[in-house]
Amino acid sequence: MKKIKLYLMIFLLTVIILITAAATFNLCGIPVDVDIGSRGEKEQEGEPVAEKQVEEKPDEEKLALEDDLVLDENIELPGLKEPKESNMVTLEEFNRAVSKVVEDVTPQVVNIRVRIRYRDNFGEERIAEGVGSGVIYTEDGYIITNHHVVGDASEIMVTDFNGNEYPAKLVGSHKDTDIAVIKIEDRDISMASFTSIENVKVGEMAIAIGSPFGFSQTVTVGVISAKGRDIAISSDAFPMVDLIQTDAAINQGNSGGPLINASGQVIGINSIIFSPSGASAGIGFAIPSDTAIVIAGQIIRYGRARIPVVGINMGDNETEINGVYIKSVIEGYPANEAGIKSGDIIVEFNNVELMTPYEFFAQILRHNVGDMVRLKIYREGEYIIKDLVLVEIS
Repeated sequence: MKKIKLYLMIFLLTVIILITAAATFNLCGIPVDVDIGSRGEKEQEGEPVAEKQVEEKPDEEKLALEDDLVLDENIELPGLKEPKESNMVTLEEFNRAVSKVVEDVTPQVVNIRVRIRYRDNFGEERIAEGVGSGVIYTEDGYIITNHHVVGDASEIMVTDFNGNEYPAKLVGSHKDTDIAVIKIEDRDISMASFTSIENVKVGEMAIAIGSPFGFSQTVTVGVISAKGRDIAISSDAFPMVDLIQTDAAINQGNSGGPLINASGQVIGINSIIFSPSGASAGIGFAIPSDTAIVIAGQIIRYGRARIPVVGINMGDNETEINGVYIKSVIEGYPANEAGIKSGDIIVEFNNVELMTPYEFFAQILRHNVGDMVRLKIYREGEYIIKDLVLVEIS
């Protein structure tokens, strides 16, 4: 009895294995043309099972193509080419190059700690502390950072690369561009080199140095993800324009620190991150050096930013001409005096093509009061050149 049970178990296992094997072939994309039920019935009746004959029909299109195909055993076909010389460096060379850049630049980056005094809802004085970064702009101690780092600070302390601490004073700051300048009393310190964002291409290396979460002299590496980003922070402030986007990790505490290129030059001042969690999500933004050094220069000379204007109000451009549509001209300002009219379209600013009001504002931020600029204007089918001097808003 036990032997019969054992045989039955073996038989059942064999059947299950065969069925599973057939199903597996189907899942693997191999067609199985087996009719288990019909085959079993015929075998039980003792009738032989004939192989299934498949009659292939000629493919008329295939035959036509074969008739037109002319073979040539002497045809010359392309073969393997000699390897091309590459300008790519080895990983070891790349590592050495990055390390050398970082070694040269880190002495120009500082840690900034601030204390902010404020009153709570009950009128009690409170003290909050914060941390940020900065980059040394001049040898006599001027440091560029962000307005949101030091703009409201009552006490500012700077720590340099060697761990030396200096009290710093706020020279001035500008909320809309998020640029601020502080100063320490030190001489002959290493200052950073700045270069225009116009010299930078998307895809090139970007290195961020700063103090994320208070960890000073932290280095992260990425690329320039995009240029010319515009972000509206709030309804009561100018939009931040012409920003550099990077995937180099930027976190809280990196603000005010430099974004540098592969040559060790500052291309931007780290300012904003886009993150649902508050930590780096690979989308960070830096203020281009072109804007940063102009605003910093104004603050150093005058104690505040002096943003120039031409005296126009811009509107939506619903024409087929690319450019900035002038909705109205303000009397007494350079645009009015130069003969610019409502309905004109600014297509170029100092030979730079314009598409949006943001791009126009970005060019304005790169200039100082008193600079002469050239505008190319489209008016009623003609292009007109207007030269005017930028003034400060009154």
